Amino acid sequence: MRKVLTIAGTDPTGGAGAQADLKTFMAHKVYGMSIITALVAQNTLGVQDIMNVTPHFLEKQFTCVFEDIYPDAIKIGMVSETELIYKIVEQLKKYHAKNIVVDPVMVSTSGSRLLEDSALAALKEELIPLANIITPNIPEAEVLTNISIKSTDDMLKAAQLIRQWYQGDILMKGGHFSEHANDLLYHGNEMIWLKCEHIDNPNTHGTGCTLSSAIASNLALGYDIVTSVQKAKEYITGALKDGLDLGRGSGPLNHCWNL
Repeated sequence: MRKVLTIAGTDPTGGAGAQADLKTFMAHKVYGMSIITALVAQNTLGVQDIMNVTPHFLEKQFTCVFEDIYPDAIKIGMVSETELIYKIVEQLKKYHAKNIVVDPVMVSTSGSRLLEDSALAALKEELIPLANIITPNIPEAEVLTNISIKSTDDMLKAAQLIRQWYQGDILMKGGHFSEHANDLLYHGNEMIWLKCEHIDNPNTHGTGCTLSSAIASNLALGYDIVTSVQKAKEYITGALKDGLDLGRGSGPLNHCWNL
């Protein structure tokens, strides 16, 4: 049994965050575990409140997981406070964590800001460098590069800018474009386009959480990064095409569409 850990905030409606991650792990037939960074009061309409855990409590969760059931891969999602980012970095190094996927969550699907300004530098300088792969969407890539991304050429430019300070793989997600949903994977020195038609589905709550968790699941199963990304892309495409329609806003995916 392969084990995958999510380090993320919560979603009481189950569409994003740790709850979505655990569903994704189950759909990939790996054993899912979770370290909670924040309790997030959110639904398909938006984020109403956030209550972060303390660095001490975060460390206790790390101890419980890594000294009992060591994970084969890790997905890191929402971490909104600088102190929590530093604590995660400390613990990842302490336990020699492997197969790390960082989804640099800054803004929710509904448009709510989830990252404090002071935490951005810690994310870029401390946490992202530990990742094997990062999975920014277009708005997140714009924050990381300080450029406007309106085309596939802009995506290439942004990936090259990120590579100047981050040496791991970069999956830049193009789902915000209306004409296509092509993703760019910067793997080593190779630019790989993962082409996909735009799926006309307004229910995209938790897509970033789900994709990064699917990548981590496939890494835990022993696939290389390129294959893991390709399989995760197929999984998220199927989840969007399933057409689940719940909630009064941007609804969640059917994480178990493939079971």
